[in-house]
Amino acid sequence: MLTIDCRDVISIKNDLLVYVADQVAAIPTLKNHQFTLSSFDDDEIIDTSEVISAIKEFLDSIDEGRNFAVISNNDVINITSISGKVIERIASESEHEMFSCTHCGFVTQYQVELDTHMKIHYI
Repeated sequence: MLTIDCRDVISIKNDLLVYVADQVAAIPTLKNHQFTLSSFDDDEIIDTSEVISAIKEFLDSIDEGRNFAVISNNDVINITSISGKVIERIASESEHEMFSCTHCGFVTQYQVELDTHMKIHYI
């Protein structure tokens, strides 16, 4: 499992998570200032360099690649602002807090829906 620290890019964390998880075929889990990526099979290891490349591609696609360093330290990848400036975007009204299942990566906007979903893992 890899942890990606998004403190300096918190406003684009959800978009980044979707892009990176899709590129490396991993299960994402949202947290406050970070997200984690887990492999579909417990025996597989997620390639850190592939995740770093996907993060850099995403940052380049929004013209922020030269402003951020992507640094790996064991199982933690930090996205750090080079100049100290963080990405600030005004969240649209359609963006809400997202909830993620820790077992399978299911993502929803509603806590009640997540609670109902979580029950299937314990049946």
